[in-house]
Amino acid sequence: MAVRIGVITFPGTLDDVDAARAARLAGADPVALWHGDDDLKGVDAVIVPGGFSYGDYLRAGAIARFAPVMQSVVDAAGKGMPVLGICNGFQILCEAGLLPGALIRNEGLHFICRDEWLRVESNTTAWTSRFERGAEILIPLKSGEGRFVAPQRKLEELEGEGRIVFSYAGGNPNGSTLNIAGISNETGRVVGLMPHPEHATEALTGPSDDGLGLFYSAIDSVLAGV
Repeated sequence: MAVRIGVITFPGTLDDVDAARAARLAGADPVALWHGDDDLKGVDAVIVPGGFSYGDYLRAGAIARFAPVMQSVVDAAGKGMPVLGICNGFQILCEAGLLPGALIRNEGLHFICRDEWLRVESNTTAWTSRFERGAEILIPLKSGEGRFVAPQRKLEELEGEGRIVFSYAGGNPNGSTLNIAGISNETGRVVGLMPHPEHATEALTGPSDDGLGLFYSAIDSVLAGV
């Protein structure tokens, strides 16, 4: 039986279809989840995809975190379910308290849309086990509020516990503290990143197929029961 990966759709979500396609390419069965439904349909992992949930009113992700489905995601994450937040999904996970810190307007206040080299800083999470630590992968970035910030004590905690998962390797495009592109929670089961691995699944249509590693890793994690 294939691993079932749920992909949430909020009003304003743009990349749910791409995330579902990436899960399918990796060998999983994608399952559509609706923001207004608290039923996760028995999935093994969840992706909170990118876009502009609820129009990014108030703050990016600030309204989506109150959607009924998110309480179920928070509960499932507390029991160890792998959860990935991509771009707006990363913002939502921070707003929901599943990840620390916040994503604010890019340095220079410009929307950035370009391919970025990321360095894999940790391969011990549920979403990065297929990578070598220190590997560099090419992934598209497209965001206006992608600058990661956190209190100094939290930054020291992220560094000290090896919870910085991805960093920008080719320069800092948005002013993120410590070049942070992605982080994890304490268990490594919840990961958020600003770039879009679901747009790097085939060399023909993306800059690379490097993004598939995240989805393969999640499948491995579920099948291993770890």
